[in-house]
Amino acid sequence: MINSQHSFNIYVYIDIFLKRIWYFIIPLVLAISGTVAYLMVTPKWYRSSTLVLVSPQKIPPDYVKATVTSSVAERLQSIAQEIMSRTRLEQIILELKLYPEKVKTQPMEAVVEAMRKDISIDVPKGRDKEEKNYFSISFVGKDPKVVAAVTGRLASLFIEENLKIREQQAAGTTEFLESELKAAKEKVDKAQAQITAYKRQYINELPENREANLRVLEQLRLQDQKILEAIKAAEDRKLLIQNQLANLPYTGSGSLEGTAQSSAPTGGQPPLILQLSRLRALLEDLQSRYTDSHPDIKMTKKKIAELEKALAAGGEGGGKGTGRDPVTEQYHSFQETRKAQLAQVDREIQRLKKEEEKIRSMISLYQSRIDNTPIRELALSSMLREFQNLNDSYQILLKKNTEAQQAENLERRQKGEQFRIIDPARIPEKPFKPDVFKVSLIGLVLGLAGGLGLVFVREQLDHSFRDAEDVETTLGLKVLANIPKIEQEAA
Repeated sequence: MINSQHSFNIYVYIDIFLKRIWYFIIPLVLAISGTVAYLMVTPKWYRSSTLVLVSPQKIPPDYVKATVTSSVAERLQSIAQEIMSRTRLEQIILELKLYPEKVKTQPMEAVVEAMRKDISIDVPKGRDKEEKNYFSISFVGKDPKVVAAVTGRLASLFIEENLKIREQQAAGTTEFLESELKAAKEKVDKAQAQITAYKRQYINELPENREANLRVLEQLRLQDQKILEAIKAAEDRKLLIQNQLANLPYTGSGSLEGTAQSSAPTGGQPPLILQLSRLRALLEDLQSRYTDSHPDIKMTKKKIAELEKALAAGGEGGGKGTGRDPVTEQYHSFQETRKAQLAQVDREIQRLKKEEEKIRSMISLYQSRIDNTPIRELALSSMLREFQNLNDSYQILLKKNTEAQQAENLERRQKGEQFRIIDPARIPEKPFKPDVFKVSLIGLVLGLAGGLGLVFVREQLDHSFRDAEDVETTLGLKVLANIPKIEQEAA
């Protein structure tokens, strides 16, 4: 037994180790043998990796902007979901004849799930958690050649799927913008048609015609004023003629009355003419005060008719002659002339009034146009503002559609951002699992630790005395003599 009260003596421990050497060697040999057996029995797994660079587009973004703006991680996630679908992985499994044992004994869903676990995609990040412009694809398996082939195939699928997705997104963006552009164009055309129809309907009430309407209105008012003045002058002439007809016997020297006096036979004025003139003046006065059914008016009209009849017969008081009195002829001629003038003046007044009514109607029309101009201006302003907004939206969509078409052509010609393999998959030379060095080191350490531990335990279980110091320490007695070990065999 190891005495802890002894002073440290390396020779004592060496002696113990040599004495228990087989307790050390056997665990060490067993550990090494177990390690070797583990390395021989455990399946070897190989890993093949490929590094894919995210190459930026070849044309500067200032000239053509890409429509695909998602991050590398987002696109890789989308591509990985597509590639790691059952359909794609099953196609690879059957094509490269992967997992032959599992294919025979397990359902395809389990085999596909196993392959998903063997695939890893790593997108490294920088110090500020910024994504790098590259990523790696790895695949693990038992056959190094198959592992390299699968890794290369996965990298090719990622590149192809990236191009496909970018083209689809670019085409989808273009298609969407074209549909939006078509709808915006229809709205713009509709708004423009509404403006055109509105202008056509209210062409004379538009703001741009306001000044012209004001000028025309001013001219119409001047014409109306002139017509009113002409009507007043015509009415004055009519009144003058009416007065002349009414006051014909009282006109003074050089008039019809003087003519009658100079042409009468002895003795003064023609009494019938004078009486007729007075009766007519009386009738005019009575008509201004009473209706035609008044007895005085009826009587006066009757007397006038009798006198006119007598004058027409060419005599007075039963007298007879061979012809009409010259004064009577002059009276009738003057009367007919004035009546003709009066009729002409009446026609002129009627014409002027009709013209004045027409002018009034035109004034009302143009005044209405001027009054409605602010309403039309407000409505037209609203329509133009709406048209401008729609047209601005249309122009923005038109620009975006042009950019989208350029981006689509960029992707179709493969001038956009691409995945490019910079470190292709290689056939691994040694397995990554199990790690021979680590397993061997662990086996050696375990063997050494087990051997030393077993030596220590065996020595602790041995309670025999090895030297005088053990006796003195254990029993507390002094040793008087020490018989050395006799190694000679007995005779």
